[in-house]
Amino acid sequence: MFEVQRWRRGPCVVVRAEGELDMAVAPRLRAELDRALELPGHPCVVVDLTAVPFCDSVGLGILVGALTRVRDTRGRLILVVRPGMITHLLTITNLDRHFETCGSLHEALSAAA
Repeated sequence: MFEVQRWRRGPCVVVRAEGELDMAVAPRLRAELDRALELPGHPCVVVDLTAVPFCDSVGLGILVGALTRVRDTRGRLILVVRPGMITHLLTITNLDRHFETCGSLHEALSAAA
């Protein structure tokens, strides 16, 4: 079962996903990220993936697309990840060089403030 929530916290929109992120559920994450990126100005989006044990290439593509859109608006995207599959995926694809990551939601929101 995959769940995704979105809320505003200070200057940032937080999008929290829970469950396996694969091609079947990826459109739900994309929809929430699209809503977060529709805000005027320079968006700050924090994507909490700490409860996502698996991400396939479609899910990764959605994250890359969101990063591209945020950069186009001079915004900021922070991924909240813990050691595991997601951090390994970012490392082996060299995307760890492009994504800003934090180990906790609190850390990400502090970095964004």
